[in-house]
Amino acid sequence: MVNQAMLDRLRVRVDGDRDSIISFLREICAIPSYENQIRACGERIAEEMAKLGYDEIFWDQMGNIVGKVGDGDKILLYDSHIDTVGVGDPDEWQWDPFEGKIEDGVLYARGACDEKGSTPGMIYGLAIAREMGLLDGFSAYYFGNMEEWNDGQAPHAFVQTEGIKPDFVVIGEPTKMQIYRGHKGRVEFKIVAKGRSAHAASNYLGDNAIYKLLPIIERISHIEPQLGDHDFLGQGRITVTDMEVKTPSINAVPDEAIIYVDRRITFGEEPQAELERLQNIIGQRDDIHAEILLYDEPSYTGFVFPLDKIYPAWAFEEDEPIVAAGLRAAETLYGQTDTGKWDFSTNGIYWAGKAGIPSIGFAPGNEIHAHTVLDQVPLADVVRSTEWYALFPSILLNTLQEPQGGSESSCRAQAKS
Repeated sequence: MVNQAMLDRLRVRVDGDRDSIISFLREICAIPSYENQIRACGERIAEEMAKLGYDEIFWDQMGNIVGKVGDGDKILLYDSHIDTVGVGDPDEWQWDPFEGKIEDGVLYARGACDEKGSTPGMIYGLAIAREMGLLDGFSAYYFGNMEEWNDGQAPHAFVQTEGIKPDFVVIGEPTKMQIYRGHKGRVEFKIVAKGRSAHAASNYLGDNAIYKLLPIIERISHIEPQLGDHDFLGQGRITVTDMEVKTPSINAVPDEAIIYVDRRITFGEEPQAELERLQNIIGQRDDIHAEILLYDEPSYTGFVFPLDKIYPAWAFEEDEPIVAAGLRAAETLYGQTDTGKWDFSTNGIYWAGKAGIPSIGFAPGNEIHAHTVLDQVPLADVVRSTEWYALFPSILLNTLQEPQGGSESSCRAQAKS
């Protein structure tokens, strides 16, 4: 049982590592890790886990870094993706995006918010939890993975290839130090129009593939009010996000055009039904078709794990044991906190959405800063989050031992709805 003396010891213990936690964060932010190139960053993380005495440190087949501590029967996994998006136009940054800067207690750097900011707290928190007896009953894993280009693929591959399936997961995407318990899913489509090429000077001899897509784009832009809505997850969304054209030259009528569609789905919206919705917009014709995208790009190790780009929505109720434990840990440490949801998608689409594993999110940072030139995280929260990551396993175990702890999971997932 956690008492005041234990909390005081925990706070003193974490405060003693404050400088190391912040330095560690700055060092991993300084290592570029975009386009799935996480090896160098993962090696630096492995060094820190070795210094802290992790029982096992290894790379999975995809190339994600994994650390294990503890030997309990239940498996708890802390998930933090350590890849980032690129920096975009360097001229838009007012400081080096990797070296970053600290101003008014906030670290500004690529990946500080999304989501390297959760890594130091997770790694130090688990080591401190074992040291203080707060990890009893659990084997805990830190999973530093690739997520930006295909969320959910890394955990799916990890479970399939390594044979390690956690009982509980904490996702380190930014939550403003709140307990997040779900988010919308999505499906990614492409619509392909075929035409006939001709010289632009004789365009009447051709069949312009771009023109065929214009009325379809227009109709897509007006269908959002018809989409599903949910009182927690919110309104379904649809966006045409990209376009590609195939043409012999810029002086020729294009013979193929492709648009890409991002469809954010809430509960009750099925991928195949959304494909049919697009096909109904297209109509019965042979020159245009829609399909769900497939992701089969290799990781930096050459590992390929093909998956349809279907990402289920998921949510847990507040009385689910893992959610209740997350809230109790935060309230014990900080007085109070709220639950919430992400607007974007996370690895939870696999952990909870496909595998049905009880999952929550907790981390410093605000997702509004993700992928921007103001990528940032408050350093005080990075340190404070370490307390939560250390305390949570003990609170979770106590919660599971209560009568309602053995009840069936109250997760709703798109794959099961």
